[in-house]
Amino acid sequence: MKLFDLIKTANHNLFRSKTRTLLTILAVFIGSFTIILSNAINSGVNDFIDKQVATIGGDSFIEVFPSAMYDQVAGMMGGGNTSKVKEYNENTGGFLGANISNEDLEKMRKVDGVENLEIFHMLSTEYMRLEGSDKKYDVSVEYFPEGNFNVDLSAGRMTSNDSGEGEIIINEDWLKPFGLDSAKDALGKTVEVAVKQTAKCYVTPNNCIASAKAKIVGVQAPGVLTMDGDLHINQILDNKLYSLSMENVPESSVQNYIAVGNVDPAKMDKIREEFKKIGYDFITVSDAVSMIRTFFDAILVVFNIFGGIALLAAAIGIINTLFMSVQERTREIGLEKALGMGKGKIFLEFSIEAILLGFWGSALGILISMIIGYSVNAVAHETFLADFPTFELVIFNPLNMTIITLIIMAIAFVAGTLPARKASKKDPINALRYE
Repeated sequence: MKLFDLIKTANHNLFRSKTRTLLTILAVFIGSFTIILSNAINSGVNDFIDKQVATIGGDSFIEVFPSAMYDQVAGMMGGGNTSKVKEYNENTGGFLGANISNEDLEKMRKVDGVENLEIFHMLSTEYMRLEGSDKKYDVSVEYFPEGNFNVDLSAGRMTSNDSGEGEIIINEDWLKPFGLDSAKDALGKTVEVAVKQTAKCYVTPNNCIASAKAKIVGVQAPGVLTMDGDLHINQILDNKLYSLSMENVPESSVQNYIAVGNVDPAKMDKIREEFKKIGYDFITVSDAVSMIRTFFDAILVVFNIFGGIALLAAAIGIINTLFMSVQERTREIGLEKALGMGKGKIFLEFSIEAILLGFWGSALGILISMIIGYSVNAVAHETFLADFPTFELVIFNPLNMTIITLIIMAIAFVAGTLPARKASKKDPINALRYE
């Protein structure tokens, strides 16, 4: 009997007892559905994160902090901070800057694999308000050297120093507080960013805030890296704000900055080791999203565990189904052997039945998970993912689905080996006498 005929016969034999077979397929379906859908969600989440990282500038970009401050920064990244705009409170505004000495900066620049490294100010900003409005909001801003860092914009352009004036990119969370209907409406608007004047605050703590104006040139689209709430500014505004905050501060006391630059990604681990020896550490774009990726991975591992448990139960169901089938078809097995069918083909016939149970359960799991997955995508974009138009929550990868199906079929084959072995070893004479 040819392989195709064996498959055809095995499939026919399976559905002699439709109820029992369908219940076994249903058990396989539950496990395959859970695993396929959780992997599709994992693909969707990682695809969105990978796109965000690629847009922002890749794996070579680093942001350097003193080691003592690194844990604080890493904690903020993983602490669930969001970019939601809050009204300004003078008792909570501002952020302590980091300190990097010029001597240490030169040491880090000489580390093998460091392509460029420069300082920029960690500004202790107080608030931002739209020109013409009295409402003030907490704000955190950062300057990154041009060409090293990109953000996904829903309107406008990246900041530049060519205009000769301060420029800023806001994110979409600021549109509603500013009373703007769309991202395009924000372009060209002027905002006022305020900082505390360090020296003056020692003398007149209630009257030591100064501000600089900036033009909104872009609006950042929602993404995983808008969650830190930092707004991107150009160097002109950065220098202006820093000068205001450090006015009348002795130059010997001015060391309020961190460093950014590009390194060879292949030497990243070695560079980190060398930086730690000097007393510094850094984060990469990938680090900035690692906590988000880890959070989703942990949830999906739980789903896969449930799927694995379901498949284990399904494997027991396959064993039971085939043992019962062997029992019911004892005389038929005896007749097949009497007509010259060998042990190998008897074993193969029942093994194929087990594999088909895995196949049909997987096929049903793929079909239902795709129907539900695409429906979830549509609903998600209308509801909780409305702010993330490029985020496909569920992405079905044909290769992943094929691998999962093959694994499930392999599990079904292993589960069917005991009943198949029992069938292949039956004595044809005793089998023909079986009632």
